[in-house]
Amino acid sequence: MDQIPITDNHIHVDPINGEGPLEVAKKFQRAGGTVMIIPNKPTWTLGDKCTFKEAMDQVIKYVEEINTQTDVQAFAIVGAHPAELSRLIKEGVPMEKAEQSMRDALQTAQKIVIRGKAIGIGEIGRPHYDVSPEEMKIHNELIHYTFELALDADCAVQLHTESSGEEQFKEFAQMADDAGIDKQRVIKHFSGPLVLEEENHGLTPSLIATKKVIIEGLKKGNNFLMETDYLDMKSRPGAVLGPKTVPRRTKALMQNGILSEDDAYKIHVENVEKVYGIRLF
Repeated sequence: MDQIPITDNHIHVDPINGEGPLEVAKKFQRAGGTVMIIPNKPTWTLGDKCTFKEAMDQVIKYVEEINTQTDVQAFAIVGAHPAELSRLIKEGVPMEKAEQSMRDALQTAQKIVIRGKAIGIGEIGRPHYDVSPEEMKIHNELIHYTFELALDADCAVQLHTESSGEEQFKEFAQMADDAGIDKQRVIKHFSGPLVLEEENHGLTPSLIATKKVIIEGLKKGNNFLMETDYLDMKSRPGAVLGPKTVPRRTKALMQNGILSEDDAYKIHVENVEKVYGIRLF
């Protein structure tokens, strides 16, 4: 059991507002974790004048630190959070100019992936709060644009959206089909236990690793990833879930006979390798 790689599919590190990459990685490793997939944080968390490229370059630096100074294997995901668009609009940037800034950022993300410095584009998507119909239209267009970029780069996409059920998964799956991207490579970050294909319509759900969600997911199968969405913010310790959660949850479920060794390997290794096109260890 201890030798099975354990992957947190969506975990943040932040040396400015939190403990930073090495401390988070060491906590994760001590709990039994082996693989961290790390999206860049929004620009404003790194300073008022931080650019999209600088935010992406930072997460690449953090991943390199973890890979060279710990035994954890880390991978970067780069993109422009949907809240970035909302922030630009709120600051008075015209919608057309704000949309172009987001498109430019997504192009930058694609180039980083093509260079082999990141394994996917994300987290991108649409906000989990109410916005105007005009803004929502842009968010949806940016999702489709990202899918096209990911198709060209042959990479995965991590989606940040509102709380999503079958209806939303079907909508995102249709967007993926329209763009021609493999739906399995579209990952719904912060997902509930929508593990059956008739629920997720071919997308890959990344289940938030609460005991209830993971147990419900396992009742339906093993076609999912696990994540904490850990924020690494000293002002919000342990939010969303702490960095030890995925390894501890995995081990506890195995010890209690709820999660088999084969299912654990499928979730933490095979699904990760298939979705991202990578090899673990």
